[in-house]
Amino acid sequence: LGLATSHSIIEKHKGFITAVSEKSKGATFFIYLPAFLAETDESIEKTNQTTASLEGEIVKGKGRVLVMDDEELIRDFFYDMLTFLGYESDFAEDGVSACEKYKEAMLNNEKFNAVVMDLTIPGGMGGKDAIKEILKIDPEAKVIVSSGYSNDPVMSDFKSYGFSGVVSKPFKINELSAILHKIM
Repeated sequence: LGLATSHSIIEKHKGFITAVSEKSKGATFFIYLPAFLAETDESIEKTNQTTASLEGEIVKGKGRVLVMDDEELIRDFFYDMLTFLGYESDFAEDGVSACEKYKEAMLNNEKFNAVVMDLTIPGGMGGKDAIKEILKIDPEAKVIVSSGYSNDPVMSDFKSYGFSGVVSKPFKINELSAILHKIM
């Protein structure tokens, strides 16, 4: 996982990460997470009920979803989640490829019902620029921005940039299913 995604995951678990770096020797990262000890059967049962409740909120659907992310692991993760939720999926590594796939799908009458775009693509076109091109192709496109950079202005004001929704990395399957259901 990228450092931003790792940082976000660790923060959501009430932990923190530090690094020590030496020139020509590399870096060492220290991850600190709080310990959890279920003290009673009651607290274990409450945890199980919470997990079951979250799983119950999953909304399955149908349609075609294009996912743009530069990390293969994340694309694989999306494939598994979208398949489980009932969606067909296609993938692009950067904004240029996503725009080409979207345009081709429109020309072939196989329009995507939704697009999920990573906000930042190192060395390539990210979601902030790609959304402009997608909306030129299809002003009605339903595009969700996704990122581990939760402090980026696009994430807090996604509609101003043309996005229909937002999902912050890391996210749970019920969060993805809810935003897809909402925009579609």
